Amino acid sequence: MLKSKTFVKKTRSGGIMKVVREHYLRDDIWCGSEVCTECKQDSTVLPRDACIESNLCSYSHYVVPDTNVVLHQIDALEDPVIRNVIILQTVLQEVRHRSAPVYKRLKDIIHEKEKHFYTFTNEHHRETFIEREPGESANDRNDRAIRVAVKWYSQHLKTSESESDSVKVVLLTNDQGNKQKAQEDGLVVYKFEEYIKSLIANPELVDRLALSNDDKSEMTSSKVLFPEHLPLSRIQAGIKSGSFLQGTFRASRDNYLEATVFVQGEGEDSTEILLQGLQNLNRAVHQDVVAVQLLPHNQWVAPSSVVLQDDGAAKDDNVEEEDDEEEKVLKISAAEAARKPTGKVVGIIKRNWRPFCGMLNISQIKESTRHLFTPADRRIPRIRVETRQASALAGQRIMVAIDGWPKHSRYPNGHFVRSLGNAGDKNTEEEVLLLEHDVPHQAFSQAVLSFLPKMPWAITPEDMEKREDLRHLTVCSVDPPGCTDIDDALHCRELKNGNLEVGVHIADVSHFIRPGNALDKEAANRGTTVYLCGKRIDMVPELLSSNLCSLRSNVERLAFSCIWEMNHKAEILKTRFTKSVINSKASLTYAEAQMRIDDANKNDDITKSLRGLNKLAKILKRHRIENGALTLSSLEVRFHMDSETHDPIDLQTKELMETNSMVEEFMLLANISVAQKIYDEFSECALLRKHPAPPPSNYDILLKAAKSKNVEIHTDTAKALADSLDVAKVDGFPYFNTLLRILATRCMMQAVYFCSGMDSDFHHYGLASPIYTHFTSPIRRYADIIVHRLLAVAIGADSTYPDLMDKHKQSALCSNLNYRHKMAQYAQRASVAFHTQLFFKSRGILNEEGVVLFVRKNAIIVLIPKFGLEGTVFFDSKDKVSPHIVFDEEGPTLKVEQHTFHIFDQVKVTISLDDSNIQHQKIRMALTEPVIPGVSVPAPDAEPQTKKPKLDR
Repeated sequence: MLKSKTFVKKTRSGGIMKVVREHYLRDDIWCGSEVCTECKQDSTVLPRDACIESNLCSYSHYVVPDTNVVLHQIDALEDPVIRNVIILQTVLQEVRHRSAPVYKRLKDIIHEKEKHFYTFTNEHHRETFIEREPGESANDRNDRAIRVAVKWYSQHLKTSESESDSVKVVLLTNDQGNKQKAQEDGLVVYKFEEYIKSLIANPELVDRLALSNDDKSEMTSSKVLFPEHLPLSRIQAGIKSGSFLQGTFRASRDNYLEATVFVQGEGEDSTEILLQGLQNLNRAVHQDVVAVQLLPHNQWVAPSSVVLQDDGAAKDDNVEEEDDEEEKVLKISAAEAARKPTGKVVGIIKRNWRPFCGMLNISQIKESTRHLFTPADRRIPRIRVETRQASALAGQRIMVAIDGWPKHSRYPNGHFVRSLGNAGDKNTEEEVLLLEHDVPHQAFSQAVLSFLPKMPWAITPEDMEKREDLRHLTVCSVDPPGCTDIDDALHCRELKNGNLEVGVHIADVSHFIRPGNALDKEAANRGTTVYLCGKRIDMVPELLSSNLCSLRSNVERLAFSCIWEMNHKAEILKTRFTKSVINSKASLTYAEAQMRIDDANKNDDITKSLRGLNKLAKILKRHRIENGALTLSSLEVRFHMDSETHDPIDLQTKELMETNSMVEEFMLLANISVAQKIYDEFSECALLRKHPAPPPSNYDILLKAAKSKNVEIHTDTAKALADSLDVAKVDGFPYFNTLLRILATRCMMQAVYFCSGMDSDFHHYGLASPIYTHFTSPIRRYADIIVHRLLAVAIGADSTYPDLMDKHKQSALCSNLNYRHKMAQYAQRASVAFHTQLFFKSRGILNEEGVVLFVRKNAIIVLIPKFGLEGTVFFDSKDKVSPHIVFDEEGPTLKVEQHTFHIFDQVKVTISLDDSNIQHQKIRMALTEPVIPGVSVPAPDAEPQTKKPKLDR
């Protein structure tokens, strides 16, 4: 049966267009129930025995949730207890339009066979489709469609063979009007909370309920604590007129009474608005999109340098206790010269809430079910939750979701989602770390795995026809120890004309991952492989990352090759790109490759190739540095893990060899060569990578640090900076130059991916290159897969597809890749910090040499070169009388009693783990030298170590 919907819409040019949509109704859409004798279905999803122990529904039943139940109670619906559920097409479509994350979670539940969730296409079933009536809202029409479908199901299933076999259908809604109409229609209907509270099997499930408006009002006081949020219509009008600004709310980690709102402008013209005080923050949560109103100029303040954690009493909702703190912050801020545009939040445009990891603060009131939850992320406010299992959750990491933040409540209200395990447990903390940094780490789905090649896999004659056979070349790979995802391999050989041929061979991942399939979408979403200490979260399934794409030795592999002809001065004479087949002759570590190069007795083909590469790499590096490329420094640490417990037993800074630099030079050269090629071919949609030059103010700390040792640094250009860093030396202080380079690294901007058709500035500041991209690591970076596809189309080795040539889609993809890349870096740092804590946990108090890296108002930041570790030595304390402190911002210097600290002063400190707060454990440092009476602490007695860490400076 065919129905048609007709409507008119306005075109861009102002004309009117009539649109007719055909809507097909069918008789062959089955109910999916095992009980049914009418439908001619081959398989069923809904079982005959549909008993869930319930005080309300003691009979076999299926449940039908309405749209709002799915949107707001998805945490509860995910619980294993909830099963035998009919999801109507009306509900699925509404959820899809209103919340992509909830829609994805619902689709995942539907695919879990043991949950018995069945999707019924009621909008195309002849007996359940309904037309929208005149004057009826879309929402009311959908509610009626749900009731009609439930009524049809109830009557349809009554026709089963016997009464004992019958299954009832229960509608679940939180809409009082919808419930009333369903009762008038004779349907079995309950509020979702009523139904969940009636379940006997799992009373804890009640904790996973999102709070209804009634519950929210119960948990708040009657006193209004915050200004009312303006309605969206007022906000939009205000933004249009310029009286309000729209931006992203960024809470402070160090001061819960302070935040900034980042307002995106045209091009580089972006501003940050400062917010101070609870009233002005007005219930915004980190990453919310908010509307702000600027305060009058005379009320502008400067960012506070006071560190304030929200440790207020959990028992009441009063903001008066914060008033003194706010006054203190504002007075300090107002006294400072550098005032910033200051404002207040007037409304919320978009909430960006997610489930948060953290721990429960158990209420002091006996038998209380209301408790405060403290998130692991200090930028998130504490959340009020109601739970009956508080004693069981004590000491556990849990997840909590925010339901709302009424104007009467000091804290937002939320509900328990799930437990992650015991706090401090390594697996639990790793899970928290991944969740908090939004790293997708679930197992690859069957849909994704279905696109992997079938094993045993082999290169076919068809593959060989389209590729250059380079299996005869002496190709080898050089990587860190234990690397299994080998992206790149190299070769160098002398040609008959006396020139050199150099090849960079990259795993041909794009051969296996085809555009638009589930595997491609998953890799695009993940964006990057994430490397934690002792663990890797792959971007692509292991069959590809560690096997079929990995360029392991002595196996044939598909590659994408960039081959140059060079003279002995490393000048490029010819460049070509080709899809190829290679057979790597050796998989070496950096150390193994270095030993081959250095061993005069070795003269085999692999070693000759490595020596040729190393010689050319040194010339390439010299040329780069002459052109103004920066050689910066950052301390990376390597943990040596116990083979049984996987706990860190040794900690050392990573040692870089010549071979590290050798590989890096050719990867940079390949990336630049490919960038130029894809831009020449596709000037509007090439995926490139740029590194913006830092604003001059970024260099202030570097210039001051150098000046403290009477060294002059020039920062006008990258070349000037590189040259002045090269000659920066202090007699008797060999580590000085490395420290300067570490500080220079901190001054840099973040490098980002971008689409060439959406930007005009391509320059890469750090590499001093006019154009750059990522081509050399497609196993672990999705950007490289896109670059491979562009290059393949450019050389006629593969066909194009629409999204590849769409600069807007390419730009949106770049935004996700930049976000994933940034979060992967943060996750990696958090993993190093956690393993550093584990390392020091069993070592008591150590006394180590350090260098002052920064000077603050009440503290010095100390770097321990031996461990690549940074920590803070505070000179004010809540527990004892603070010493006399004078901070000079110009220096910067910090005078503590009679001693003055400068940047790069050498000190000695004790290092220990402070685990008094199990959720926020930290490395604590205390000064032992120089000795300042009443401030420094005595050095601990030296104890012999069972295993001495290696010192790699």
